[in-house]
Amino acid sequence: MTIGLGKCQFCQTESAPLTNWGARAEALLKDFAACSEAGPGVTRLPFTPEHRAAIDLLRSLMEAAGLTVDIDNAGTLVGRYEGPPGSKTLLMGSHLDSVREGGAYDGMMGVVLPLLALEKLRSDAVSLPFSVELLAFADEEGVRFPTALVGSRALAGTFDPAVLSMQDTQGITLRNAMKSFGLNPDRIDALARGPADVIGFVETHIEQGPVLEREGESCGVVSAICGIERHQIVVTGETGHAGTLPMAGRRDALVSAAGIVAEVDRLGQSTPNLRATVGSFTVAPNMVNAVPRSVRMTAEFRSPCDETRHHAGKTLRRFTEKLAAQKNLTIEANLTYAQVAQPCDDKLSAHLCEAIQKADANGLYLSSGATHDASAMADLCPIAMLFVRCQDGVSHKPEEFTSAHDMGLAISALAFFLRTLGSTSDHI
Repeated sequence: MTIGLGKCQFCQTESAPLTNWGARAEALLKDFAACSEAGPGVTRLPFTPEHRAAIDLLRSLMEAAGLTVDIDNAGTLVGRYEGPPGSKTLLMGSHLDSVREGGAYDGMMGVVLPLLALEKLRSDAVSLPFSVELLAFADEEGVRFPTALVGSRALAGTFDPAVLSMQDTQGITLRNAMKSFGLNPDRIDALARGPADVIGFVETHIEQGPVLEREGESCGVVSAICGIERHQIVVTGETGHAGTLPMAGRRDALVSAAGIVAEVDRLGQSTPNLRATVGSFTVAPNMVNAVPRSVRMTAEFRSPCDETRHHAGKTLRRFTEKLAAQKNLTIEANLTYAQVAQPCDDKLSAHLCEAIQKADANGLYLSSGATHDASAMADLCPIAMLFVRCQDGVSHKPEEFTSAHDMGLAISALAFFLRTLGSTSDHI
């Protein structure tokens, strides 16, 4: 049984030149970039007309490729290649949504490249001993609603129905947005998959960082997806007139907050494999002639090692306790979010590394400092991730760019991965 996929428009022969596959990806990503709100870059939020346009375009491409296509009640577009009866299923894909004024590659490339890898197998008359589902998730970024990974969590069986009550800036709940999109959010729980029937989940994504470019590599294999923890910190002192309040004995909240910022940076600079960021900072009363009374801020730690992240958080809390006593003010530091690190599967990753090497790259291993749908899918099945080089490490901006050459190499690697996965009984 051969894969019933249509021929790529760039294919002139049975085996397409590598550059043609990259050009095909580049052309398709340009088409998808047009499914956007007006303005710079790409703005495509979940359950909007722009999201619908992207779904319609992708559905037509999947159907032309011979895939059976459906959309589930979490808004995930699913294109399925049916393998032999009783065979397991390999899940692949990424997300359709973007940040505001983002780029054309984040998420969307991870749907287009596996689709073209399946087309490449068809052009080479290759059959697969397992089923493949190409997943296009609706909401990974968490921009429109204060939640994320809805589709992947639904499949993994970790979806929290409470998030359906969350609202966007227009006061529309996630539940009502999904209903208006033609979905039934009350049936999301039924989407949970059984791990016994799933081989694994493989996600392709731009690196969103400079490592591959610095090393001169087109593609790399993700070793682990970082764990994250976020702290909300409130420093409360006492305000007063900037000209009449003596320096001695001031309870200046901003001065203490500055010390916390420096400590967060110190932790990040001195701790291997730790990213430390103060990303939100609000001062009150925020007047040029008043001593700051209070500061509200965040501190975020990311690491592929949970112990490293935990240690940074504990160190910061001890620091704030000592600082509060020294400066005679109040500092509240509360953990508001925590996500464990997700190591990628050794066997799938090794097979992916072999595929990259076959496609003419070294197979560099690197960790991911960003969260992906794969991190949620890890609760269901083994995961692996393919990173593709992006220019200057830029992401979440209109300038986001990945070359046709690098995408072509990634397509070739994914095709080899699929073609040879069935020969390794450990995987299926």
